[in-house]
Amino acid sequence: MQPPSIQTELFVTLVRHYEHDPGEFVKLPQQTVDSSFARVAVAELRNEGYVEEQERGVVRLTLRGYNVFKSKSHPAA
Repeated sequence: MQPPSIQTELFVTLVRHYEHDPGEFVKLPQQTVDSSFARVAVAELRNEGYVEEQERGVVRLTLRGYNVFKSKSHPAA
């Protein structure tokens, strides 16, 4: 089971990039890519349609993901 903070931190990072440039893919740090918890988080977000993955470790938020994130209350956002 993954710590929920990994998915939340990933979401917050992707929202920041999305607000700057919605089309921009973000290269995740190698440490994140190597983490099995982070890979599960990315897979779950991708399966829900919240992120697109260009290649392993290179992702961007979708409009759906952005809208879902903004509709929820996240103190870190």
